[in-house]
Amino acid sequence: MTLLAALFGLCATAQTLTFKGVYQNNRYDDHADHSYSEYVGWNSTLGKAIFIVENGIYRMDWDGETLDTPYKEPAVNKADFYSDGQFTDNDKALWANNFNLMFGNSGAIMANGVITTVFSRTDDQTAEDGSNRFVVRKWNAETGDLLSSQEFAESACLQSSGMCVNPIDGKVYGLFYLTAQDLPEEIVNDPDFFVDQDGISADTDAGYCLCTIDLETMTITPITPGLYYSNFVTFAINAEGRAFAMTSGGTAGVEGEDGKLYNIDGELTGAQLCEFDLATGMKLETGLPATGYNSQVSRQSACFSKSDPTKMYWNGYYNSGKGYNEYGQWGSLPDSEWKTNGKYDTSLYEVDINTGETRRLTNITNRFTFACMWVVEDDEQVYSDVNADGTWDIADINILVNIMLGRDNADNYNGRAYVTEGDQVVDIADVNAVINFMLGK
Repeated sequence: MTLLAALFGLCATAQTLTFKGVYQNNRYDDHADHSYSEYVGWNSTLGKAIFIVENGIYRMDWDGETLDTPYKEPAVNKADFYSDGQFTDNDKALWANNFNLMFGNSGAIMANGVITTVFSRTDDQTAEDGSNRFVVRKWNAETGDLLSSQEFAESACLQSSGMCVNPIDGKVYGLFYLTAQDLPEEIVNDPDFFVDQDGISADTDAGYCLCTIDLETMTITPITPGLYYSNFVTFAINAEGRAFAMTSGGTAGVEGEDGKLYNIDGELTGAQLCEFDLATGMKLETGLPATGYNSQVSRQSACFSKSDPTKMYWNGYYNSGKGYNEYGQWGSLPDSEWKTNGKYDTSLYEVDINTGETRRLTNITNRFTFACMWVVEDDEQVYSDVNADGTWDIADINILVNIMLGRDNADNYNGRAYVTEGDQVVDIADVNAVINFMLGK
């Protein structure tokens, strides 16, 4: 093995991954031993009641064997702004209270140091017809500061199963749920093909569509020449620009010795990994088996580490919310027993995108789910696809080293591909960045 190959191999070695995410509160509240907020007091200067809530940005570390209990980062400490019955820092109090607004029930994304949350609500005061409104808020991903808030009409179709930056072209893609979409005449005029619930032919439909989105204007641009009806619950793009979504899985099955579920034919069942072509918006036929895990329809999240584009990390549910009840029948598990039956338990999964092999790495303490999730210090591209062949491999490293040694000219590769600094210029900074990355610095 050459020195370069050995250095390249360091990229695939095990390492601690630090995940962060926007907390998505959808656990069952029994109003008994779980408090979702703490009332601090009325702030007369701000003219509002101040609360400390669970919502916020959370961190959890995975070392390959154990997963830390998720904790808030940045932390919210009452003592920083309130003492002896008095508010000591109004700005800090308002900052803490703003986490009340960090909801991403219709999607969220962290891009370029800014978190964008999309919250869907029905508000008769802002919409005369009582239709849904999308409230889009921007947040500083490091400090948690609320940067802006803006409302959009339901027609903006901002509900998504997830959004993600494609590191290859810098665009933001997502699977958006489009409503009231016009259907082709050949479908509208064929009642045997499409009818509504009353048996009357309809001329609109709803479903998921792969789109790009401008996070400045929140304008989506559909790519898919049609709609998908699967219950997609995640969306993520890896360092190679390959896009994946996870479907929910709610079918019954028999648990095998490996802890996965199998159908009557002995095949894996449950949630399914899907791949999409970002250029055409079409779902690709992967031929991969199901994951063997039954997750729920509720919003979930997934992400990749740039150091290993073959592994997708998925924050999903432990089960579909269903199981065999006390009568031996398959059905929804009771809410009253959620603490013991695992109905709202969540897990961290690892999905191999090439084989479909899925592992439940561990359950997540306190059943955390995230509206979006990312790997800390891994949200920007850290390698250089110097020869622009779509893959970062030993060929790129050879080129960089030859440039460093004066055996090749960087001008031969400038402007051809995304490189470390994002400037499309190959220089010594790129060489140093890649070498340091391989050495774990």
